[in-house]
Order: sequence, then structure tokens, then C-alpha cells
Amino acid sequence: MRYHNITKDDMRNGSGLRTVLWVAGCSHQCHNCHNPITWDPDGGIPFGPEAEAELLEAVGRDYMSGITFSGGDPLHPANREETGRLCREIRELFPQKNIWLYTGYCWEAPEIQDLPWLSLVDVLVDGPFVEALKDPKLHWKGSSNQRVIDVTKSLAAGRVVLWKG
Repeated sequence: MRYHNITKDDMRNGSGLRTVLWVAGCSHQCHNCHNPITWDPDGGIPFGPEAEAELLEAVGRDYMSGITFSGGDPLHPANREETGRLCREIRELFPQKNIWLYTGYCWEAPEIQDLPWLSLVDVLVDGPFVEALKDPKLHWKGSSNQRVIDVTKSLAAGRVVLWKG
């Protein structure tokens, strides 16, 4: 996996104060995406032990609510395995922290439903950004077709349950 940045003390990409891992690689390539530099899976820099240590140190801060995986797309084929490994590690090390994940795939897609580690994610923001549905008043998403999904409740109910905050 490759990444572009680790943002610390972020307040825009999920509820509370967060650490954000911006991964490289996105096949959705939404028109007027806010972060097109992350589309190339060969862009950015390799995510190695130093980056992982930096990420875990930031997530582990007492005042940090959790981690957000964004990009790019954490569920791009080049990222799925490593994103899952990091979710397992963060859940084990910091069970009190929450995990948010942004993806251009919709909840119903096999790319999401076939993830063996989906239950480790607390909130999933799904769907591609659609310029015609852009609304700057929306919380945690860029266009009205996207959903902020409570993963635990959705898995239990067998249907999408939106996150209430």
C-alpha cells in the first residue's frame, strides 16, 4: 500500500478529533474530486514501519477519537489487505477508538460485503462523489447520494442503518 499523508488532529473527516490516513489508489475517479492526486495507486510513498509507527502514535493519543481511512480509496484493490490489517491492529491496540472509512463503493457492492473485517469499522461513508448532488451543508460527505452508515447496526439489521452521531 502507498499513502500520501497522515493528518493529525483532524476535525473534518469524521466525528471528534481524528487521525486520517490518506491512501493512494482510486478507480472511481469522481468528477471534481477534492483529492485527485490520490487516484494513482503508484503515487505517494510506501506505507512502511515508520509510517505505521507514526499512525499508531497519533491514534493512541488520549484525546484522539479514532482513525479515518480516506484517500484515494481504502478499498481499492491495492489497499484492501493493508487497510484490513490496520483495522485489526487498531481495534486490538485501541478498542475504545472508533474507525471511519470513506469509499467510493456502495454498501451493497461485493467490495464491501465480502470484506472479512467489515465488522471492525464503526462508520462507513459510501458511494462516489457526484458533482450534481454536491451540498456543502452536508456533514461528513460531499454529495447527497453518499451515506454515513453505522456498520454495526447495519450488519445486525441486514440493511443500511444511517449513523445518528
